[in-house]
Amino acid sequence: MMRLRILAPVVLAAAVTASLWSGHAEAAGKTDCKMKFDLSGWSAIYKHAEGHGVITCDNGRSFKVNIVAVGGGLTVGKYHVEGGTGKFSDVSSTDELFGSYAQGEANAGVIKSGTAQILTKGTSSLALAGAGEGVDIGISFGKFTISRAN
Repeated sequence: MMRLRILAPVVLAAAVTASLWSGHAEAAGKTDCKMKFDLSGWSAIYKHAEGHGVITCDNGRSFKVNIVAVGGGLTVGKYHVEGGTGKFSDVSSTDELFGSYAQGEANAGVIKSGTAQILTKGTSSLALAGAGEGVDIGISFGKFTISRAN
């Protein structure tokens, strides 16, 4: 009986520690990543933009990237974004950062313009924000593709 009283707290402490460790391991399995980018584009029913950026993650990894956005809609204009920012939803693997995200936007800007968008790709999402210059007006849909720079 005495042995059971001594062993019970040890078993309980081990169980609590194991549950906390497994919860920490699950949380540690996610990576938080952000992107800084520059982007230039034009639209006249068809929309095309190209740019580059850097993704940095809280696990110490960083990637130089190329960006291409294409689509169409009722849109016309020419624009340039410098120093844009992006925040990815937590990812299990940095490979999830790359690929094509669905994009939809409505914009209206003359001289100084800004953008804020949420893009999705499967269970991943990317929130973009940026300010720039140009003239653009319209509504468009398309894809925003991020690839590793060579």
